[in-house]
Amino acid sequence: MNFIATYWYVPILLLIFITGIIYTIKLKGIQFRRLGLALKLMFKPSNEGAGEVSVFQALCISLSATIGTGNIIGVSTSLAIGGAGSLFWMFIFALVGLATKYAEGYLAIRYRKMNDDGEVIGGPFAYIEYGMGKKFKPLAKIFAFLAAVCAVMGMGTMTQSNGIVDGLNIIFKPTSYFTIFNNQVSLLAIVAGLIVTVLSGIILFGGLKRISIVCEKIVPFMAILYISTCLIIITLNIKEVPNAFVTIFKMAFSSKSVIGGIAGYSVLKAITTGAQKGIFANEAGLGSTPIALATSKTTNPAHEGLVSMGAMVVTMAICLITGLVVIVTNVWTLPLEGVYITNQAFIEGLAFNELFSSILLIVCLSTFAFTSMIGWCVYGEKSVAYLTNNNKIMRKIYILIYVLSIFFGALLKVDLIWNLADIFNGLMAIPNLIALIALSKIVKEESIKELNLE
Repeated sequence: MNFIATYWYVPILLLIFITGIIYTIKLKGIQFRRLGLALKLMFKPSNEGAGEVSVFQALCISLSATIGTGNIIGVSTSLAIGGAGSLFWMFIFALVGLATKYAEGYLAIRYRKMNDDGEVIGGPFAYIEYGMGKKFKPLAKIFAFLAAVCAVMGMGTMTQSNGIVDGLNIIFKPTSYFTIFNNQVSLLAIVAGLIVTVLSGIILFGGLKRISIVCEKIVPFMAILYISTCLIIITLNIKEVPNAFVTIFKMAFSSKSVIGGIAGYSVLKAITTGAQKGIFANEAGLGSTPIALATSKTTNPAHEGLVSMGAMVVTMAICLITGLVVIVTNVWTLPLEGVYITNQAFIEGLAFNELFSSILLIVCLSTFAFTSMIGWCVYGEKSVAYLTNNNKIMRKIYILIYVLSIFFGALLKVDLIWNLADIFNGLMAIPNLIALIALSKIVKEESIKELNLE
C-alpha cells in the first residue's frame, strides 16, 4: 500500500504540475499580477446573481474542507518523511497551483446550472458536460462517482476523525483498549467518534444553508487563532528562522543518507512527499473546491476564480507557518509521526505549559477537522445529486453513509487511512485535469479580456 500511495501518485503529481504551468503561462502569471485583487475580493465580495449561498459563505465552505488535518498533520508528516526540503516543494507546487485554482473557480461559475429545485449543479461534472460537450458526460459521471467515494473514503471523513482521536489521545492518554478491526482502539476513540458523528449528522442533515452558517462562524475564527499561535511560536524562536530557511533550501536540492542518525532523506522523497501532502492540503487540481464555489451568488466567473485563488493563499500560509514551527523547534528529526510532531513543536515552541500547549493545538486541529468533514460532505452530496438526477432519497442515504464513515475513521489505523486518501485524491483529479486542459483556451480568452492581463 505504501508503494502504491507514494509512487503510483507521481504521474498524477506531474499532471497537476503541468496543468498549473499551462495556466500560469496562458494567464500570463495571474497568481502574481492579480493576487492583490484576489485578496480584496475575498473580503469584499459581490453577492449579486443566482446561487444558493453568499460568496463569503461558499468561500468558507471551501476553506472548511481545505483547512483540515492536511495543514497540520499532513505538513508535519511530510517533513518527517521527506525532510525540511519537502516544504520548499510543497510551496512550489502550490505557487503553480494558484493558476489552476483560478481556472477551477472560473469554470465553476461559467458552466453551472440550476435544477428545478433552485439548487446549483456546478463543479467539474458540470463544466465537463456543459463545457466539453454531451459526449463527455461519461467522464463527468466518473468524476462525480470518484468525488463521492473520495469524500467518504479519503479527504472528508476518515482522515479528519482519525486526526481528532490522535489529538485527544495526547491530552487524555487512554490506558484501556479494545480490539476492533484487528486494531487496538481506546474507549476514548469510541466516545469521541460517536460525539463527532452525532454533531456532524445534526449539521449535515440540515442542508447547505445550515452548513454554510456553521462554516461562516467557525472557520475565520479558528484560522486566526491557529495562525496567531504559530506566529507567536515563530517570533519566540526568531533567531532560528534564518537557519530554518537555509535548511529548507539545502534539503530541497541535496540528498543525505542520514540526518541526526534517524532517517534518510532524498530530493525525490522531498519532492513527492511535499507535493503529495501539499495537494492534500490545498486541493489544487483535484476538482473539489469548484463544487462549493459554484453555489456562490455571483455573476462574474473571473472574480470567483480570483476568490478561489485568494482562498488558496490562506491554505498556503497555514502550511508554511506550520512547517516553520516544526523546523524552528527542530522536532521534525524526532522519531514521531502525525499530530505528535506538531504537538511537540507547540510544546517546545511556546515553552509555557505542556498541557496548555497541547490543548491549544488540539482545539484548533479538532475544529479544522470537524469543519472539513462538513465541507467535504457538500462535495460528495452534490456529486451524488448529479449522478442520480437529484434523487433526494439517494442523497439522504449518502449523507448517512458519510456520517457513519466518520465514526469508523476514528477506529482505523492512521497509515491505512492516509494511503487511501492519497489514492482516491489522485483518481479524482484525473477527469478534472483533463477538463481543465481541454477548456484552457476558453479560460484564457475570457479571463485576459475580463482582467486586463494583456
